[in-house]
Amino acid sequence: MIIPPEFRRQLTRMDEARRQTQRQLDMIDRQITRRMTALIPDLLPRRRHYRGGKASDPGAFIERYRSQLAALTAERQPEIDALSRRLAREDRAIASFLERHSNDAAVSEQAS
Repeated sequence: MIIPPEFRRQLTRMDEARRQTQRQLDMIDRQITRRMTALIPDLLPRRRHYRGGKASDPGAFIERYRSQLAALTAERQPEIDALSRRLAREDRAIASFLERHSNDAAVSEQAS
């Protein structure tokens, strides 16, 4: 299949727009990860002397971590949803473009 130059340019623009959207989603994920990493020391239990041999509850840290992660994610959820929808639209547009123009290219090759 040979794609004419004008279609190739349009496909390149569409693909670049998709990559940009994916980069924005990845950046949000890295920002949430960075904030969670910075919050870990605050989530750890305070060091105390053991009283009566009782250790701190390890599940409490996980619970605090998960609740903080859920809060940070919920804060950015509208933005994540919008970018995810845009990414899905761009994927469908690229697939449709390739399908439409691969058929056009096949017809033009048969006519030649």
